[in-house]
Amino acid sequence: MHMADALISPAVGGTAWAVTAGLIAYSAKKVQTELDERKVPLMGVLGAFVFAAQMINFTIPGTGSSGHLGGGLMLAILLGPYAGFLTMASILTIQALFFGDGGLLALGCNILNMGFYTCFITYPLLYKRLVRSKPSQGRICWGAMLAAVVGLQLGAFSVVLETLASGISELPFQTFVLLMQPIHLAIGIVEGLITAAVILFVWKARPEIIENAASSRPIGRVSIRRVIVGLIAVTVLTGGILSWFASSHPDGLEWSMFRASGREELTTRERLHESLAKLQEKTALFPDYGWKEPAAAETRPETAAPAWPAVNGGTTAAGLVGALFTLALAGLIGFGLSRFKKQP
Repeated sequence: MHMADALISPAVGGTAWAVTAGLIAYSAKKVQTELDERKVPLMGVLGAFVFAAQMINFTIPGTGSSGHLGGGLMLAILLGPYAGFLTMASILTIQALFFGDGGLLALGCNILNMGFYTCFITYPLLYKRLVRSKPSQGRICWGAMLAAVVGLQLGAFSVVLETLASGISELPFQTFVLLMQPIHLAIGIVEGLITAAVILFVWKARPEIIENAASSRPIGRVSIRRVIVGLIAVTVLTGGILSWFASSHPDGLEWSMFRASGREELTTRERLHESLAKLQEKTALFPDYGWKEPAAAETRPETAAPAWPAVNGGTTAAGLVGALFTLALAGLIGFGLSRFKKQP
């Protein structure tokens, strides 16, 4: 659900950037009163895990489309909404800058669509109320499933509204929304299952992590080594190898755009869009999560369908480097905030 710049006008993109910056500043202020240094490595490792997990698109049967994990709800449950939102912003920033996934102008929209609704709407209003103060396996599963589905529906509808407000694409509102909502319902169900599985793993290993995050309490002296080691192992496996098995079908947003306009990717000749595209081309070390191709190769026509599984050293490198970058950025943010922690 990473939006490209071609869907967004400068006014909408700038407004989303401003709102996102305000939410980041507010979240950072809140985190300073509740973050202990022991949660910092968890921010980095969870960010790395969500980055790697987002590389694996799963096929939506019978549609020709695919989807991937959003991860915002999972981060909110394990870190609390404020640290979760900051970690989600770190992931999407790394993806936009170094992997060309989502536009630079649209970065604020993408952080809102994938981070705001899950961390600040469905986590407190659905998940916490369903799970309450005494989590059980059943409550965690149903809470994660419902919150993930509603969060993704809100994010998908937000994409449609942002595109409509921008008015620079030719996507008809009614057709676009009727395609976006059902396909992201299917994606949301899978996200709910994955989120529940990860939360149950952490809950069985260290239930205090989830309970303290829900109560805005520090982790304290609880050992989180088992959780950290387990998440690192899964992240390396996912980003380094399982990413080869990602579906080659277009994701839910590209699929919806193709059926609404006949094209999976839209273009624009706006000067700001072109300038940001050139900047992103320079910063993208692994465009489309692979090796950076020479200019001549980029214009070569495609003559065959992409192989599956896509066993590729560039994909492995992108997965591992991206996870490392995300770990470093989210961890650095957590370390900086805990270093200058405010007393409650």
